[in-house]
Amino acid sequence: MNQIVYKLAKMIDHSILHPTMTDEDLRRECEVARKYDVASVCVKPYAVKQAANFMKGSSVLVGCVIGFPAGNSAIPVKVFEAENACKDGAVEIDMVINIGKALQGDWTYITEEIKSVSDAVHQYGAIVKVIFETDFVTKDTDIVKLCQICTEVGADYVKTSSGFGFVKQANGDYNYFGATIPVLELMKKSVGPKVKVKAAGGVRTLDQLIAVQAAGCTRSGATATAVMMEEAMKRFA
Repeated sequence: MNQIVYKLAKMIDHSILHPTMTDEDLRRECEVARKYDVASVCVKPYAVKQAANFMKGSSVLVGCVIGFPAGNSAIPVKVFEAENACKDGAVEIDMVINIGKALQGDWTYITEEIKSVSDAVHQYGAIVKVIFETDFVTKDTDIVKLCQICTEVGADYVKTSSGFGFVKQANGDYNYFGATIPVLELMKKSVGPKVKVKAAGGVRTLDQLIAVQAAGCTRSGATATAVMMEEAMKRFA
């Protein structure tokens, strides 16, 4: 694996999050993550122990989602869930904010929530990525404020989406945009120097992965890992 391909692989958090996934699906997808030597697997809370066991002997880290996907759990529940995931072997925590509180501008609540989870996670030597769900939280001013809060309380990453933030469209269908370049660029310029940016939602091709990298992201969630990496190995051989 050449350096360009390696760097692209180490951007990917391989997402294993669909609600229908079984233990066998988890094992198969962990093997995909190991094959391409990605940055991490991102799994559901109950699967952390299994994922940590599957990834033993590899450089692939284990991450876990918290308050996922809607962000509605109470703050103490998010803290407990995060601590439990760390105890089970997660070294990266992707938490969803309370979306309604953000939309109503209750920044005191949001600050307490992000700080509480970040402080708890850091005690275990893990990092926290904060999911804004930018298909719901759409105002630039709100996104900037969230970036400022994450910077102030010491979160490690800001992140666009859960991948499940489906919005009802005019025709009645549900869909989402996920990680758009304008939003990623806004997030990148709105965080402090210690806070990184993760794209998530809709990054399914190599060109999209390269585009979010150019926008300043150091991580990207992905389910189409194999497709992207096979293309990368062909293109950059």
